[in-house]
Amino acid sequence: MKMTQPATQKPYFETLSQARGILLEPFGLDEGKLQQALATVFEHRVDYADLYFQFTRSEGWSLEEGIVKSGSFSIDQGVGVRAITGDKTAFAYSDEIGWQPLLDAARATRTIARQGAGRVKVAGSVAPVNSHEIQRLYGVQDPIHSLKAEDKVAVLGKVERIARAKDPRVVQVMAGLAAEFDVVLVARSDGLMAADIRPLVRLSVSVIAEQNGRREQGSSGGGGRFNFDYFDDALIERYCDEAVQQALTNLESRPAPAGTLPVVLGPGWPGVLLHEAVGHGL
Repeated sequence: MKMTQPATQKPYFETLSQARGILLEPFGLDEGKLQQALATVFEHRVDYADLYFQFTRSEGWSLEEGIVKSGSFSIDQGVGVRAITGDKTAFAYSDEIGWQPLLDAARATRTIARQGAGRVKVAGSVAPVNSHEIQRLYGVQDPIHSLKAEDKVAVLGKVERIARAKDPRVVQVMAGLAAEFDVVLVARSDGLMAADIRPLVRLSVSVIAEQNGRREQGSSGGGGRFNFDYFDDALIERYCDEAVQQALTNLESRPAPAGTLPVVLGPGWPGVLLHEAVGHGL
């Protein structure tokens, strides 16, 4: 099985090259080693097998009571091997990436394969790759490195200042800033190798408003597969507006009436909802 890619589709080349540099090359792996691992699975008769590599780097910052109270950073990585024979599926994984963990996982999946004489040859050419399968969906690299640590702290401080300035009844502001950089690479027994790089950022805002001894909370936030520069001043202003408005609305809300009340249901779905709400208990 020779794992090569078409000469076209440059964006895919860049994604696959970066995935190789993160998931294969630092651990002494290449396409030849992946082929050997797949061939190990096929020493017993199986219909299909694939290798799945993943690397995830994540970071989080949180602000409360005017100070950044916590920060976190983690890296998770590993490799999984799947083999399918008939209606049976075997899966083994390791949280270490390397030749020996990969080989051990391949041998583990092989044990559930059908017993049979001889070998099943692993495909010798790459399957055609459809353009939508290899198109790079996100135009950013590692979002964690798109902003310095002090600038991330400054973003959280800006959130607090803007939220408190919205209304004097805002007595507490909590904010969180998080990012993730996820890289996956899949090698299939039919010769196809594909990769994807998935960045993710999120900003969350939560406020507590107080009036006449009553406290209520509001929250907002958002994110997506962007760098941190996605959170410009206008977007931060909107998140703070939504959180503060929600808290103030809750402050002015009245308790729902209690007691025995008439309930009027129309035909169709209301009866289904009533049945699901109380019917099983009755």
